[in-house]
Amino acid sequence: MRNFLSKSISSGKSGENLNKIRGLLAEVEFRSHLQKLGYGERVSPGGWITRRNRDDGQFGHPTCVFFPEVISPDDSYPLDRVLPRPPMGLHTICATFHQTGIAAYYCAAKIGISDAPESISWFAMQLGVPSQQPYIAFPNDFRDFVARSRKHNFLTGKSDISNVPSTALAEEFSKEHLRVAFQSRFFSEIADVDGVFWGHQHTYPVEIKEKTVARDPSVGQYFGLDVGPFVKLAFYAAKKGNLHSLFVVREIDNVETRALVEWWFITFEQLARYASWQPQSGGTNMRGGGSTVVKIPKSEFTVLTSAALDRL
Repeated sequence: MRNFLSKSISSGKSGENLNKIRGLLAEVEFRSHLQKLGYGERVSPGGWITRRNRDDGQFGHPTCVFFPEVISPDDSYPLDRVLPRPPMGLHTICATFHQTGIAAYYCAAKIGISDAPESISWFAMQLGVPSQQPYIAFPNDFRDFVARSRKHNFLTGKSDISNVPSTALAEEFSKEHLRVAFQSRFFSEIADVDGVFWGHQHTYPVEIKEKTVARDPSVGQYFGLDVGPFVKLAFYAAKKGNLHSLFVVREIDNVETRALVEWWFITFEQLARYASWQPQSGGTNMRGGGSTVVKIPKSEFTVLTSAALDRL
């Protein structure tokens, strides 16, 4: 699993892409924090949201979201296995996506050869629809996407992922393998879903970042959000219905020790109201390039506590 992740995670322009690894670690710690607050069962595994991206007049059509079964290194996934029933909570989450026009799928795996990621086959079941759906071959049966003339090799990275804890490897491997399987077969614009929180009132896709607080003469203390993730959260908002979203920040003291200061969150509605209209040049993004960030006043964030989650 570590070997696969070291190749699938982009190395960036100057060797290993530390920002991507730090993002993974922030996701791991976020789930641990929710578990301590008693909300661990109300967040989905990570997944991917993807859409068509060819210049054929159909950009953005269709849009799908995929959530993988977590492949455990201690379990067996033979080719003749009976594929599992999707987790019950995921049905409700996927129904919210479906109601806004985003097809949602749970993907389960079969493995032909032990310790051979290339022998993993995925199968997808659409969730959130009124009737039980059969599993279909993933990704070959997704005909609305433009197929590549030949498979693209996404396993060319050389990232050091030794600091990813063993407890997080299975979920991150399953998520990355699913992405590579899809993008190797189809052209697509794809973005990660760090998780989906099932609140008491709404369903919230979550964007998780590790940040130091910055200061601006006009905004005051603020956290920055790259334009790409901002646009993704705006996409969820445009879908309306019961689909909202959260931007979660793991505030750290400095970029050397990266010690936790506090967990914060803000809904996209609040973010959109108070984000500065003047973008700011940022640091290195997840792909190793430069970034532009939207500035959100820290004063508009809420500490991530069980009481605050109770109000969502």
